[in-house]
Amino acid sequence: MAEYVQIMKRALQQLGGHGGLRGAMWQLLRVNDLKTGTLIGIDKYGNKYYEDNRYFFGRHRWVIYAEEMNGKNKFWTLDASMLPPEWHRWLHCMTDDPPTTHPPVPRKFIWENHKFNLSGTPEQYVPYSTTRKKIHEWVPPSTPSK
Repeated sequence: MAEYVQIMKRALQQLGGHGGLRGAMWQLLRVNDLKTGTLIGIDKYGNKYYEDNRYFFGRHRWVIYAEEMNGKNKFWTLDASMLPPEWHRWLHCMTDDPPTTHPPVPRKFIWENHKFNLSGTPEQYVPYSTTRKKIHEWVPPSTPSK
């Protein structure tokens, strides 16, 4: 009976941590995982970072991406390049100290403007080709009209 109570308590905790049943369903659809843990910090893009040491090592730190970044809706398009480098270090256990308590040391060779990966997006620069094509498509001959 005590195990059943613990399971129900954990289930209610999961639902409450994601904004109720509706929020939990959206979270499941978006990232296919429901976790609750301690909020460690929020980065400049609005991503939230959590930790819970009850999970396995390597699965005990995670991020919940912001729904909107730079004025664009990013609810379904999640990409790891949306993480700043200092949070990437903490998330992948390269350091135990999060950037909220131990900010990275400023160095003059570190670039401040982190950019997202724009591959496959309309914002991506696609250069104009100045060379001739090696293979030309076939154009059917036109028939004379009467």
